[in-house]
Amino acid sequence: MRDRLCAALEKIEDEVRGPAKEFGEAGRFARKSWLRQGVEGDGGVMAVLRGRVFEKAGVNVSSVAGEFSEEFRARVPGAGQDPRFWASGISVVIHPRSPRVPIAHLNTRFIVTTKGWFGGGGDLTPVFPDEKDTADFHAAFRAACDRFDPGWYPRFKKWCDEYFYLPHRAEARGVGGIFYDELAEGGFARDFAFTQAVGEAFLDVYPRIVRRHMDEPWTEAERQAQLVKRGRYVEFNLLYDRGTLFGLKTGGNAEAILMSLPPLAAWP
Repeated sequence: MRDRLCAALEKIEDEVRGPAKEFGEAGRFARKSWLRQGVEGDGGVMAVLRGRVFEKAGVNVSSVAGEFSEEFRARVPGAGQDPRFWASGISVVIHPRSPRVPIAHLNTRFIVTTKGWFGGGGDLTPVFPDEKDTADFHAAFRAACDRFDPGWYPRFKKWCDEYFYLPHRAEARGVGGIFYDELAEGGFARDFAFTQAVGEAFLDVYPRIVRRHMDEPWTEAERQAQLVKRGRYVEFNLLYDRGTLFGLKTGGNAEAILMSLPPLAAWP
């Protein structure tokens, strides 16, 4: 999935014909491996693209193991009995250069303590919401959910709306998607197949949305609105995001964890 996502985004970098083409050559992902505490096989690979369509796009994979701290273990299912854990996942955050192209996020993961479960989801954060983009994004995730349980989409959509919310601003981060955690309902094979379907849905729908808007012109006022929206993104990820907290509390690679932050942001 990492390789296919990187290839899809690089292909878009090659195809652009609009204003973004003025920002240099087509971008390519640079990959950087890291080891957690120097342990062989315990770490991940960062893949970051800085291009003309995507000002910054990260597609990271990691597999880490260790023990939760006394403070953190009470928050994690199964860690109270035994603090050891193993976790593996993929994390994707895309910050386009054009304010007409929405920011996007995807995460899927598998975590094992004395219990094991899947989690993840994807959401869309446009600067200027587009009804068709929103409808298509949600339709892709609805279709992925409906293959497994018709009750999952409304449940996971509601979870996403509640999770990706900034209480101090009293506003949603974007137009939503799905979010799920502690999924251990249908057995490993079924839950893993669903998590793969979530990744496939994102890979199908997001490049289509990008292509609709990547050649449109934009104004400096729209660019400033984008930077302010990115500021909201920073606020959420540093204050509320579980993945950021999990990574930092378990000794993960700070550079990889904070890959989700945009290259530029603004506050009015």
